[in-house]
Amino acid sequence: MIKETALSNNDRAAALIQALPYIQSFKGKTVVVKYGGNAMINEELKAAVIQDVIFMACVGIRTILVHGGGPEIEAMLKKTGKESRFVNGLRYTDEETMEVVQMVLCGKVNKDITLLIEQAGRKAMGLCGIDGAMLKARRIRGEDDLGLVGEIEEVDTSVLQAVLDSGAIPVVSSVAYGTGEDEGKPLNINADIAAAKIAAAIGAEKLLLMTDVQGILRNVQDPDSLIKKARRSELEGLKKDGIVSKGMIPKVDCCTLALDGGVKKAHIIDGRLPHALLIELFTDEGIGTMLER
Repeated sequence: MIKETALSNNDRAAALIQALPYIQSFKGKTVVVKYGGNAMINEELKAAVIQDVIFMACVGIRTILVHGGGPEIEAMLKKTGKESRFVNGLRYTDEETMEVVQMVLCGKVNKDITLLIEQAGRKAMGLCGIDGAMLKARRIRGEDDLGLVGEIEEVDTSVLQAVLDSGAIPVVSSVAYGTGEDEGKPLNINADIAAAKIAAAIGAEKLLLMTDVQGILRNVQDPDSLIKKARRSELEGLKKDGIVSKGMIPKVDCCTLALDGGVKKAHIIDGRLPHALLIELFTDEGIGTMLER
């Protein structure tokens, strides 16, 4: 159970006052949240994320929620007797697997999240990259064949803008409209990259990646070595020094993609902590690693 700490009225007032300049600064700005990891599985964390997203929308932040769904896809593949295959850590997606990905991501997971937001009192619109051909992608070709896995070539933000203008929260699953030889076929897209591409295309103020790690640590064995802030120009050096390594590399590359596309700041935050979004956005201390352009 997530324990609530008792706060006095003065504590509550102080927290609101600290949040005020951030609320004023972000009002009317667009923020893209990539929702994934343990926060999608743990029911209490899931409820906290929904509360955070609704709070953000209520104070005037134009919030887009992009989600993954790896565990749900894996569970459905097991139910159907389909064995998963991975190539260098990435899921190989044949036509049968793509049907499951589309069914689970665009159907169950997307609509479950949309329903939770609606039940909590805020309008939401469940979308996938195929809707309005929002995400157009070409199949990745290289030494390693990943099947129906795509690389985004174009983002049409018109549907997202319309949903945001209506006051609703777009909830986006990362399945794209195929182009080229896969014209009109659904393609599987990495959700982190989809979020970064959407953030860049729509001119977002921030990209927030919810993960199962604290952020970038100078020493992975020392939780107190969290790097709270870094500039885009420092990232290659952090890689060369081995500080950014293994699973952190694709997350940092995703943030780099967003920053190079014009997003002002990208954040890698620990979604295992309740209300991580609010703590990162509205407190002086923050909770993860902030990367600045």
